[in-house]
Amino acid sequence: MIATQEEMVEAKVPLAYRDQCAHLLIPLNKCRQAELYLPWKCGSERHSYEKCEYELVMERMLQMQKIRQREAQSNV
Repeated sequence: MIATQEEMVEAKVPLAYRDQCAHLLIPLNKCRQAELYLPWKCGSERHSYEKCEYELVMERMLQMQKIRQREAQSNV
């Protein structure tokens, strides 16, 4: 599920965080506000958001690695 632009605007998600994991950030921020930003609260929401972000980074790294391999092969 991907958050729509309207949902992100309504939840006041900063532009830098409007990626494919924004649908997990919205409930995390709501939980954080409800729990007064206590670090031991909202653990499951934080974990799912951080896992999503990690998977996005790993996906980008694999794409970049493929691009570099193609460039290395074309330069030979």
